[in-house]
Amino acid sequence: METFALVVAAVVLIGVTGYLVATMVRHIQVESRSQNIRKIWSNFGLSIALATLFFVTWVAHAIVEWPVYAQDQQLHGQSADVSGYLLEFSQSTLENWQSEFLQLFSFVVLAALLIHHGSAESKDSDDRMEATLRRIEQQLKQLNDR
Repeated sequence: METFALVVAAVVLIGVTGYLVATMVRHIQVESRSQNIRKIWSNFGLSIALATLFFVTWVAHAIVEWPVYAQDQQLHGQSADVSGYLLEFSQSTLENWQSEFLQLFSFVVLAALLIHHGSAESKDSDDRMEATLRRIEQQLKQLNDR
């Protein structure tokens, strides 16, 4: 059962990470064919920086969690093995991702449904801007008709 869980966790972690990285790389390649290569950083700097931070912190998490896992195994009179560690590391990573995706999903749904009057994301701002533009257009038309 532990082997099956390890395989499932690895497939999910590698699959999600691979999909996100491949998508980013594909978009950068498409963009680099149509534009100057120097614009890659300006167009994709945020994605590249966040991907780099993600991988650096993920590796740091793996390094820092190993001694904790080894100590816990020692307290229970068991040896620290790599497969058990990978299973525990995958579990903690998936729990973290689950909570982050839930948080992001909640924000997206609530932002789509609820309005914060006057914020840039709210539809009321667009409505007010359109009304203002209509008033300006009418005033310009009246000035041109004179």
